[in-house]
Amino acid sequence: MGLAMLTIGFVTDLHFGPEAFFEGRLRKLTHHAADLTRGVVRAMNETVRPDLLVNLGDDIEDEGRDADLARYGECQAILRTAKAELVNVAGNHDTIHMGRDDLNRIWGRPEGSPLHYALDRGGFHVVVLHTLEAKDVDVRIPPAQLAWLRQDLAKTTLPVVVLMHHSASEQDLSDSSWFHRAPHLALVRERRELRAVLEESGKVRAVFNGHVHRNHLDVIRGIPYVTIQSLVENLDDDAPGRPAAAYAVARLDDERITVRVMGSDPAKYQFEA
Repeated sequence: MGLAMLTIGFVTDLHFGPEAFFEGRLRKLTHHAADLTRGVVRAMNETVRPDLLVNLGDDIEDEGRDADLARYGECQAILRTAKAELVNVAGNHDTIHMGRDDLNRIWGRPEGSPLHYALDRGGFHVVVLHTLEAKDVDVRIPPAQLAWLRQDLAKTTLPVVVLMHHSASEQDLSDSSWFHRAPHLALVRERRELRAVLEESGKVRAVFNGHVHRNHLDVIRGIPYVTIQSLVENLDDDAPGRPAAAYAVARLDDERITVRVMGSDPAKYQFEA
């Protein structure tokens, strides 16, 4: 066993805010969001004890600037009761009525900082990407960010974990409650270019995302792309509903990655180096 060892807790698509219906059915059990988030933090503090708690984005169900700021702040306040370091990813709902400076202020990052960044923890290089969704149009990752990513990966000598909100995989969405008619709103348009940058580096051990509101795994050219279920996704067809209550734990070392999704929609994956 080498020196690289990192435990990451994940939560995603918490959606604090008004109830969310899709195709006439209650899909996001947002009224459970605060209690479920407290439960995740309790599990992290008492059982998991991760090095990092990663929030993969969509803390809110957007409604308007004042409401979004209040609810995003409430969500972040709960997440910050975790004893682990909090790492945030910006989701599409988070950036409809709030801007970069709003998120940086709440995250505790310097004003003007980009919403993509990197850090080294536990012998791993952790990269946070910021995918941009134009509502009802597409999901993009700008060329400048891809150039930054290529340079960032070239500089590190550590194994790499990539965090993003939308998916960079080729997952079949024909059975998705949310995206069966709109895969272009789940998958990054430049995903092939993005994957090429990751593959060419020879350093990326795994990529994690949220957004799709289900558990899913693709392995493409040796890199696992792991989609984690939403905290508040309704596992039933309609009201009153049953929340997924999902969070995940990834344990990474030089030889292996194990990922376990906890809650009412469990999953487990393992990858050998």
